[in-house]
Amino acid sequence: MYSISLVHTVLDAAVFGVPNADLGEEVKAVVQLAASVPASKDLEERLLRFRASRLSQYKCPRSIDSVAELPRHENGKLDKKQLREAYLTRAGD
Repeated sequence: MYSISLVHTVLDAAVFGVPNADLGEEVKAVVQLAASVPASKDLEERLLRFRASRLSQYKCPRSIDSVAELPRHENGKLDKKQLREAYLTRAGD
């Protein structure tokens, strides 16, 4: 399986479902960029093209956000629940 983390600008990534009014749910990606890499619309578009070249369209994220650091549990595992809840809260606003 190919991973968005293969891109040298991305340190870590999470992909999960978020609500979508038309589809019910859509794929969302959130990445932690390398310290020297600024977030930009151009970078988001390049990452989306990278994913689209490796996955079926329905599996590809519709958008990619960047964060300073992805949330983790004490054991070091990614806390997808906390991340997803942040996006559910945004959708409810």
